[in-house]
Amino acid sequence: MSFFVNVTAVVHEYDVVVIGAGTGGYVAAIRASQLGLKTAVVERQPTLGGTCLNWGCIPTKALLENAHALKIAQDAKEWGIVLGDIKPSIDMARVNARRVKVVTGLTKGIEFLFKKNKIDWVKGSARLGGGGQVHVTSPEAAPQTLQAKEIIVATGSYARSVPGIEIDHNHIITSDHAIALNEVPASLAIMGSGAVGVEFASIYRRFGSAVTVIELLPRLVPNEDEAVSAELEKAFRKRGIAAKTATKVTAAVVKDGGVTIDMQGADGKTESIRVSKLLVATGRGPVTDGLGAEELGLEMERGYIKVDSLFRTNVPGISGVGDVITMGNGAHPQLAHLSSAEGILLAERLAGMDVKPLNYDQVPGCTYCDPEIGSIGLTEQEAIARGFDVRVGVFPFGVLGRAKIANETEGFVKIVAEKKYDEILGVHMIGPRATELVAEAGVALRLECTVEELIRTIHAHPTMSEAVGEAAHAVHGAAIHS
Repeated sequence: MSFFVNVTAVVHEYDVVVIGAGTGGYVAAIRASQLGLKTAVVERQPTLGGTCLNWGCIPTKALLENAHALKIAQDAKEWGIVLGDIKPSIDMARVNARRVKVVTGLTKGIEFLFKKNKIDWVKGSARLGGGGQVHVTSPEAAPQTLQAKEIIVATGSYARSVPGIEIDHNHIITSDHAIALNEVPASLAIMGSGAVGVEFASIYRRFGSAVTVIELLPRLVPNEDEAVSAELEKAFRKRGIAAKTATKVTAAVVKDGGVTIDMQGADGKTESIRVSKLLVATGRGPVTDGLGAEELGLEMERGYIKVDSLFRTNVPGISGVGDVITMGNGAHPQLAHLSSAEGILLAERLAGMDVKPLNYDQVPGCTYCDPEIGSIGLTEQEAIARGFDVRVGVFPFGVLGRAKIANETEGFVKIVAEKKYDEILGVHMIGPRATELVAEAGVALRLECTVEELIRTIHAHPTMSEAVGEAAHAVHGAAIHS
């Protein structure tokens, strides 16, 4: 199959050409180069790192650190810090300058890694040309063609809206805009209570906005264990964040410098609210426009590129990783660390190594709202649905000395296990340092750890991690401190 493309006859040959320099693409490129494959990456954005580094994971977490610092300052008296009569407030100009500094340092770091590993960064937009060709066009340079033995599509995802809600980039915005607001909105409504929605709710509530979270499903963070959802809603209520669950947005109209939002609950009742801004955080769509995937015959599903368990498409020589792919068995988790793991495994397969498919039941999820959420493995409800004879253990952070010292006592650790073999099936936590503590649970699941083995693992005192050990004791009905 051939396509007409206005390209010169100059052809550059590579073992691997990666399209997209996000967390899946650039990591795949580095690993491929480490394994001796001549590698190029095509990226049209002015910086490397993709959505996660430039508009997602990193900038949002930078804002969350600002929010945490403000929280400490606002509780200065509790900490014995004397600020006089000064009331702590946020300076968005300095907040944004710090965010840009963090992001810039990391993107420059990836550029250094490309040079270190002799990876060519080809700047421009890529289009699949068939026969292992990738055509690259750019406003700043002449068109060129890359010839590859293997092509990796890692074009990622974009923040999308929902039918009937028009993003105007001013009053109705996506997360791409929310990371760089010049001022704190007086009021903010957020459509969607996934990780993006609840993280921005935590940020802007701490900064001073009146925040309302609107969720179509019956509970916040609907992919988490039900107990975690209930705890987060309680914590949000304590912070003054309104949560409207089982609620559908039927209209959002910009007028007179604000947004009027019409909603309908599960009971059919309607209501309207007016806010300064509406953040649409209802999900992300695959970036495949202009790629030529369908024309080349790649099998697609709802716009995503379909791959097998080792990331092969139906077209020989073309693979895909990250947010742009589907495996045809439900939603593929859109997580930066998963994209990187996929990129490494794929690069190793292309280099001829013996690889095994990833276990998607062992992908950690981290949500950096306040309080934090960390989870891995099956929820209690999922484990029961799969037929396991389940027992659980729950331990609250509030009784830990370390939690009291940090003045962060909300939340708990919950371990889901099965009775017959005592194997740990899932660990779900909400509370202080949860996004760090989940790493221990990741090792436990990877090694098919039993509850007894986790009980016998000595946890240092005083630490937040004691909650994990105590939750293991609780599974056996023998928690020491609760």
